[in-house]
Order: sequence, then C-alpha cells, then structure tokens
Amino acid sequence: MSWRWGGWRPYVPVAQRRAQAAREMEKMRKKGVEVQPVAIAGRTIARTFWGRAWCDHLEGFGDYANRLPRGRTYVRNGSVCHLAIEEGKVTAKVAGQSLYNVEVTITTLPGKEWAALKRRCGGRVGSLLELLQGKLSGEVMTIVTDRRTGLFPQPKEIRLGCSCPDWAVMCKHVAAVLYGVGARLDQRPELLFVLRGVDHLELVSSATAAEVVGKSPQDRALDAESLTDVFGIDLDDAAAGPTATPGGRPARQGSGGAGRRKT
Repeated sequence: MSWRWGGWRPYVPVAQRRAQAAREMEKMRKKGVEVQPVAIAGRTIARTFWGRAWCDHLEGFGDYANRLPRGRTYVRNGSVCHLAIEEGKVTAKVAGQSLYNVEVTITTLPGKEWAALKRRCGGRVGSLLELLQGKLSGEVMTIVTDRRTGLFPQPKEIRLGCSCPDWAVMCKHVAAVLYGVGARLDQRPELLFVLRGVDHLELVSSATAAEVVGKSPQDRALDAESLTDVFGIDLDDAAAGPTATPGGRPARQGSGGAGRRKT
C-alpha cells in the first residue's frame, strides 16, 4: 500500500537509515556538537546497578512495561545516534525512517524529598566510589530505588516528545531513548543525580570526606587514579565539594554526557 494514499510509510533498510544518520551526525560534529551515541555490546542493555535500576523502575509501571519493548531493538542496533543528559532533560536523535528528535523532560527532585532521602540514608554511603559503583548496602539500595520516595521519577514527572509521525505517546524512538538512559548510566552513574537536579556528593558521609582529606598524598593519588579510570572523576575536586555560586547555592553545570561539575 502506498504511503502517499494513507498507508504505511515505505520501509527503509537499517543500513540505509544508519548511513543517513551518520551523515547527519557528521554535520553536527562540524558545528561543534559533541555527538554521544549509545552503543550496546550484545543484547544486555544495562549491566550495572544504576543502569539496571533505571530500566527496572520504568518497566515496573504498567503503561511503560507495555510500550518500552518497542525500543529495545532500536537501542540495541545503534539507532540512538546521540543522547545527552542535563538537569531535568534528556535530548536525543534516533534513526528511523528519518532522523527524529526526542526530548524527555523529567521533573527535578524537590528539595524536601531530597533532604528526606538523605536523612534515610543516614551517612550509610561510605565513599564516592562505593556510591557510583552501586556497591551499597541492601538498606541503602532499597532507599534509593524505592518506587515512591527514591531517586527515580514517577510517570507523572516524565513528559515525552518525538518528532516522528507516530501517534503513540511513547513511540519506539522514545522507548529506545529511555533504555539508552539506562545504558548511559552504566558509564556515568552520576548523570542520574544531574538529571534529578541533586548533588550526589551530598550522600557521601562526612566521616568519609574527613578520612579522604586525612590521607597521605600517595594514597589520595591512588584513589584519584582509580576513580578516574572507572568514572572519569577527580577525587580532589569531589572531596573539595561543589563550587558555590554568588548566591550561595552549589554551582550546577548542565551535561551532555558529563556531570554538572568537572568531576
């Protein structure tokens, strides 16, 4: 049936879609945009604690569980050509019949809820490395992944948008991006905190911070090297805490693949 007469759009082979997307991404690079594709090795989309927790959380909601599978093939075959995370927003480009623009807006975590979550954690997070690697106690894991009061957003806090002609609220391009966020959290778990508008360093106990400051330069250099290798995080900057703005509020830095601070 011809698409011109109201039927389905003509099928475009995957190789052709990828070639078209590659040309568009090259144009973006020439304009100075840092293109950040989502690359999945094998069939497993998310492998770490934070990535799996994100996917499990979204799949736990009825409407999402029914619609998310549409995006699995797209994210696995490299169709998410670009995905950037900043405070309260995920922007992406997904290769389909055309190259579509996807925007997912997520409400930042209210201050009262963040303060309550920190109180429940009660200094149980021992170190920055422990936090970002997801090597947390069962109690802390339960707190941060709680469906109602944890770090992850509720469906009512998520607004979805795609430039494709699909009438569905969650088309396969949006679904692919939501899974792409999980894959990105495997690499940069601190981006979850950037997305929700909170500072992950505030979950690290003050006792641990004091311990880090008291270490010898050699020990601190080893810790810094370990964090840089795993997450690209500078321990000296992390221990120093966030830079204050003139208004006294910790500085925030939007990210297209990096945290709000140079960490």
